[in-house]
Amino acid sequence: MNVQNPQRPAPLSQTLEEGLAAIQAFLQQVIRLGKFNLTFAVRRHQPAQDDIESPEYIVDLTGPDSELLLEGHAALLDALEHVARKVARLDESLAGKIAFDCEDWRRVRIEELKLTARVAAERVIETGNPYPLGAMTPRERRVVHLALRDETRVRTESQGFGPERRVVILPASSSLPKASPPENRS
Repeated sequence: MNVQNPQRPAPLSQTLEEGLAAIQAFLQQVIRLGKFNLTFAVRRHQPAQDDIESPEYIVDLTGPDSELLLEGHAALLDALEHVARKVARLDESLAGKIAFDCEDWRRVRIEELKLTARVAAERVIETGNPYPLGAMTPRERRVVHLALRDETRVRTESQGFGPERRVVILPASSSLPKASPPENRS
């Protein structure tokens, strides 16, 4: 919010560099005021050819308090990234160009999701039965969908609502109906 005029929100960051500067200033304050034993570095990301996510910059957090960021499937890391993007007022077209990581967690999690997707797809191919995965964040669901996009014998769809939304892997020829919303039992 603009301090001079509380009625008018701060302008969107016009460039990626402005957004990064705002994120760095925010993180410095959070680390200092929260008394976190963390440091961070912003580095340009060189994506590999098979990278599912390819941000231009990685904000890499490290230090003795890294475990706090990674508890509960990195819930605090995800929250910090979300709030930092909001504070920086990044335009949606720029938001995906910056990702937060800690102890290489994102890369490891992406590999784990891709392996899970491949194993589940093989099971669907062998049995012909749909295979629902556990609840996932939107970013994690996207990784699964993209990991199986070239597998012609299966298809994926997201089902459920809110934090219980998950990917279901189905045979490509399956004509199972999509999940319907839960009944209102008021």
